[in-house]
Amino acid sequence: MVSEYDEDLEDRYLDPNEDKDEDVIPLGPSKSQIKREKLAMQVLAERLAGMPRAELERLNLSEATWAALDETPRIKDLRARSRHWKRIANLLAREDMDAVHALMDGAEQREREANARHHALERWRERMIAEGDGAVNAFVEECPTVDRQQLRSLVRAAQRDTERGKPDAPRKLFRFLRETMEAMDP
Repeated sequence: MVSEYDEDLEDRYLDPNEDKDEDVIPLGPSKSQIKREKLAMQVLAERLAGMPRAELERLNLSEATWAALDETPRIKDLRARSRHWKRIANLLAREDMDAVHALMDGAEQREREANARHHALERWRERMIAEGDGAVNAFVEECPTVDRQQLRSLVRAAQRDTERGKPDAPRKLFRFLRETMEAMDP
């Protein structure tokens, strides 16, 4: 026994290899797809609210969107905050999404680069603590302007503190390496 509901389903899910009738109207996105898109907009709204205002000013957002973004810090309740993200997402849907996505892509790229630099510095620090002078000499070749004497003393202190289980000297070494690398970058 085939119900009307089953026949409806057959009409909705047509075989892509069959010829399509002109009477069939495309159904558009599913409810699940619409929900995923709305949730993505809410996540985007949350990320935009956390960005510095100077970066957001490049977007030419409407006054209503600015008002909603400015209101964000005063909302503390989680349920109210959730409704607020939905409100900002609805306002963002009316904005130039190409500019918003370009801004977010740029921010993500800068974040990836910062993470890569951080991990590279951590690897240098660990290598210097483990290998000592060999790694120091390799770092000096890469960064010839570094103060070798200060670097060697920081490495020795970091090696001692690592053996003792203290984090102070390894942190100082990391800061010194970071400052040295930042001074090299224009």
